[in-house]
Amino acid sequence: MKVSIIVPVYNEEKTITDCLKSLKNQTHKDSEIIIVDDGSSDKTLEILRKSGIKFYQQEHLGPGAARNLGVKHAKGEILVFVDADMTFDKDFIKKLIQPIIKSRVIGTFSKKELVANVGNLWADCWSINEGWPVGRRHPKNYPDRQPVFRAILKNEFDRVGGFNPRIGYTDDWTLSRKLGVQAVNASGAIFYHQNPPSLKEVYGQSRWIGKNEFRTGNLARKIFNLVRFSPPLSLVKGLWKAIKYKKLPFLFFKIVYDWGAWVSVIKSFLGEEKAK
Repeated sequence: MKVSIIVPVYNEEKTITDCLKSLKNQTHKDSEIIIVDDGSSDKTLEILRKSGIKFYQQEHLGPGAARNLGVKHAKGEILVFVDADMTFDKDFIKKLIQPIIKSRVIGTFSKKELVANVGNLWADCWSINEGWPVGRRHPKNYPDRQPVFRAILKNEFDRVGGFNPRIGYTDDWTLSRKLGVQAVNASGAIFYHQNPPSLKEVYGQSRWIGKNEFRTGNLARKIFNLVRFSPPLSLVKGLWKAIKYKKLPFLFFKIVYDWGAWVSVIKSFLGEEKAK
């Protein structure tokens, strides 16, 4: 079955080359790579033009809108959604789509999501903050089903109208809600995903996560998270984990991360757009 690999990109000059290289080296050859640039302002477009891979452009509307645009140009029977800060084992696509080809499920994900930059100070702090085991992007005993699809039959995607691009950070959860089913784990589909490698990127990612509906979806959540991510609590939690894990820099990480989330909650009261 032909596979369309959709890659939304936004200011990914540092990671897009390695991502595309690993996608080109997949053992599953009946595939196309479709990139959608979401209004990048760095050198991403320059890199894409040199890559020889087809890409489309849109103004900065967020990844949900970018994925939907990519699907409009897709010719494959199976859609695969990945991010530009990922790299992939050569059999990743083959193993990811195997349960779909065998007609057992309509879509899959992979629990073999590993941290690409283990050993980077701030990437390791990110894992500590998330409660992940060293080197992995999922907690222990992670279930075999989850709301986010990495691969899905195109006709099922089209049937429900794709992603809801207005949701923001959790827009990739909207497919499972519309379909009424979750993605099933595809055994052995190994890939690597960057944790934010600098405090600047920690702040940026936290701002993005902080806009999600679980933190700003209603007034009660906004108030709860204003307290949860407030500077005094951030200092206490950061110091506690810095001591627990014998990693003093975690204190600075936690202050920056929580500040990003706190700012997002504050700005949600002012009507900040969630999708970007």
